Amino acid sequence: MQATKKTHKRYLILFMLFLVTTINYADRATIAIAGSSLQKDLGIDAVTLGYIFSAFGWAYVAGQIPGGWLLDRFGSKNVYAFSIFTWSLFTLLQGFVGGMPVAWAVVTLFTLRFLVGFAEAPSFPGNARIVAAWFPTAERGTASAIFNSAQYFATALFAPIMGWIVFSFGWEHVFVVMGALGIVFSMVWLKTIHNPKQHPGISQSELEYIEQNGGLVDMDQKRGNDGPKWGYIKQLLTSRMLLGVYLGQYCINAITYFFLTWFPVYLVQERGMTILKAGIIASLPAICGFIGGVLGGVLSDWLLRRGNSLTFSRKLPIVCGLMLSTTMVFCNYVEAEWMVVGFMTLAFFGKGIGALGWAVVADTSPKQIAGLSGGLFNTFGNIASITTPIVIGYIISATGSFKWALVYVGANALVAVFSYLVIVGPIKRIELRDVPNDEPLATPPASNQLASSRH
Repeated sequence: MQATKKTHKRYLILFMLFLVTTINYADRATIAIAGSSLQKDLGIDAVTLGYIFSAFGWAYVAGQIPGGWLLDRFGSKNVYAFSIFTWSLFTLLQGFVGGMPVAWAVVTLFTLRFLVGFAEAPSFPGNARIVAAWFPTAERGTASAIFNSAQYFATALFAPIMGWIVFSFGWEHVFVVMGALGIVFSMVWLKTIHNPKQHPGISQSELEYIEQNGGLVDMDQKRGNDGPKWGYIKQLLTSRMLLGVYLGQYCINAITYFFLTWFPVYLVQERGMTILKAGIIASLPAICGFIGGVLGGVLSDWLLRRGNSLTFSRKLPIVCGLMLSTTMVFCNYVEAEWMVVGFMTLAFFGKGIGALGWAVVADTSPKQIAGLSGGLFNTFGNIASITTPIVIGYIISATGSFKWALVYVGANALVAVFSYLVIVGPIKRIELRDVPNDEPLATPPASNQLASSRH
């Protein structure tokens, strides 16, 4: 630790979170960019493609609680590094299913997408833990918005590149390129990420600034046997505020997974674009989603610093942004390509402003179960990654068009607005009641027990 020189190492940590989340979402989007060509080559229908799209979500949801526990038990750095390496390997392997018989190719592709989802499960709870450790409360909304906005940046940056790869070399090569990139990045992560108190380059002044203003700098310090307990999880599940936040996140993610799965297919099949053009067009809403995502966090923190309540400062961008995202439904009533792109861009911009769920997690998570609290939030939110691709697949199969699919996605935005306005109530940190007679989720030797923590 540097004793005198002032540092800003937390911004390097945030940059790494932004990069890893960009790779994370690019790997999720590979199947969407490859989807139309893959569907044609394998001769599968929309419902089958919908199930392949959903494979990621089944495992991602199932892995949230185990992933959160691993983060609380072993710390963010090592668990996250293993997660990056593993999901990248499974992404790379998807590039080799094209030579299989169709039935085997579909099963193998579903299985590999499933494994990618399970491996990615610790990623966002890990992001939230690292932000809680490295950032003071008044900077946490912006920091959370920046790493969350990487999902839009991933589409803006990689959708044209991946579209070009599919167009020029075939859909299999997208998986190989993105998987290899992630494997390399996992090594960079291990060299760069540290807890605040263990970072070799942080100054004493920066450490004190973070700690004195709400940062949990000792999150992964070894302590006694005060591990996550089932009773704590039960208390989260009986909080009306958190249940409203969970419902809101489910609906917000329904919008996200439409863009991550069916949107490029919509541009190709409903609007008659080439896959190369669809990849370029898909990047435009994503750019505005990125801008909106950062703007939402900055606006929320600005409102907080101006003396507004935490509840008002978080809810105003969420509600206004999600109302704006319903404009995608207007695409059903226009023919001009530029108007379709315009409405989708406006919708994604609004969704970006409203996507402050991870900031709310940092504001509300109890100190004892930081990883598990984020994992539970992400479990409910990412049920949408299962249901959205499948429901839209059935809608397209039944109606022959995307019109009702857009209505379905827009309706989710309205439900999220209702949830935050009516169900959530005041946003505040949950204070857990002691559960002395409850067994921890695991009872390792005290010498190996890692820190409990809070957002």
